[in-house]
Amino acid sequence: MLFPADFLTRLEYLSIMSKRVFRGQLLAQRRTMQMGAGIEFSDHREYNSGDDLRYLDWNIYARHGDLLLKRFQEEQDLHVYLMLDCSRSMSFGTPSKFDLARHLVAALAYIALADLDRVAIIAYANGVFSELPMTRGKARILPIMKFLEELPTSGDDTNLEKAVQGLLHRGARTGLAIVVSDLFDEHGFQRGLDQLRYRRFDAHVIQLHDPKEADPALLGDAELVDIESESVRKVTVTERNIKKYKQLFTDHQTAVREYCCTYNLGCTQSQSVSRFDDLIMRMMRESGG
Repeated sequence: MLFPADFLTRLEYLSIMSKRVFRGQLLAQRRTMQMGAGIEFSDHREYNSGDDLRYLDWNIYARHGDLLLKRFQEEQDLHVYLMLDCSRSMSFGTPSKFDLARHLVAALAYIALADLDRVAIIAYANGVFSELPMTRGKARILPIMKFLEELPTSGDDTNLEKAVQGLLHRGARTGLAIVVSDLFDEHGFQRGLDQLRYRRFDAHVIQLHDPKEADPALLGDAELVDIESESVRKVTVTERNIKKYKQLFTDHQTAVREYCCTYNLGCTQSQSVSRFDDLIMRMMRESGG
């Protein structure tokens, strides 16, 4: 069973603890300037012929004779797109990266829904293969959990760029995109994130890995199976091979961090043995929550 009996209780606790953290760096606040009715006064501007006289600041006119209109800030719903990597490499490990990824997506969805934002889930591998359309309201967490529980790992490779293009072709409104993945993308994870940046999405990356991927205990003759393509290769693993592999793995992790730092994207990297709620709390602290 993917979701334990106390899962919703833990989500509610996270929601309470988060307060308005999604209005901080993790989920950027979106406001528009409007005339008249709004939730928060912003400033004035000079009256122009044809403006609605209802929004004149009569107090200023009475004191100074200046015709100024009130301007307000109105907070818009934030559209949150949770992009979940469902490629077969995510099924690796015990517990699998995919289990933690789905827990994280459910938790992030719940916190956003509790904050009255709108949430969509995009399941992808070598492109989008399933999605839960934009939804709103805390009560939607049960259909979201059902959707996540029934998702399989799929595809013969990972292509974030193609998945982002699929999201954009669906006419997605600019908002926050959180990518939950191991980022083992032979096409280059940067290309997908570039697409999000160019379209002015706020992006946050959650990169997961199994401890054995960072430090494989493997020497001698072995039969290696590519978990995505299912190709098999017989090799002799030497200490030199392991050293080179570990360096490549470290370089990949570093490349993700440096890309996110360069372009001011949120970045959370974690082993898949972490608890989802501990990881969410860490994200909150790193986001200034």
